[in-house]
Amino acid sequence: MIMPRILIIEDELPMRTALKDCLEAEDYRVLTAAEGETGLKRALEEKPDLILLDIMMPRLDGYAVCAELRRLANPVPILMLTAKGHIDDRVTGLDVGADDYLVKPFSTEELLARVRAMLRRVRRQTHAPATVTLGDSRIDLAKQTATRGRKPIHLTAKEFAMLRLLLETPGEPVSRERFLDVVWGYAAFPTTRTVDNHIANLRAKLEPDPDKPRWLKTVHGVGYKLEL
Repeated sequence: MIMPRILIIEDELPMRTALKDCLEAEDYRVLTAAEGETGLKRALEEKPDLILLDIMMPRLDGYAVCAELRRLANPVPILMLTAKGHIDDRVTGLDVGADDYLVKPFSTEELLARVRAMLRRVRRQTHAPATVTLGDSRIDLAKQTATRGRKPIHLTAKEFAMLRLLLETPGEPVSRERFLDVVWGYAAFPTTRTVDNHIANLRAKLEPDPDKPRWLKTVHGVGYKLEL
């Protein structure tokens, strides 16, 4: 079995070394970068399975690295690591495309649990089709692009992730709690209302009549399903 490759982008040497030792002890293959520009280059060239990304770095910080990867349609899972624990900081990280968030200091056990969970989600997502057509809308999940007719549609990273989860089991309901677990990860502040708001946004962008959805159906008391 080939173990996943994990890229650590962290400017503090003690933390970078500790993370590397921890992951290598679990037999993960580890790459490292000491600052954002090198980390971005390694992420694009080496194509790791997961990135551990520090936020507070000189010149190119973690937010900028994450945002650039998503701008380039790079879907690599990103776990942000930071001493910042305020809700606004977490929201910013997730909004620029991070998949999960871990506040320093954290335990080795929690770090490894997050890494395992994120890699499991990646394995599940490989079963979803790369593209889907809904009427005159075409969504490319691999490139994270979408069009309706000939016009581009802006979908957020979270909206792409929700569509991917729905496409793994088309026609079957996905609970709000599962959306929060898979799409938002362990970040505790989102609520089931967050899921409802994102589905409403997707319907507005993709459905001919958002009030009478053809594809993104509500399953009362459970969540949502995608009918193709």
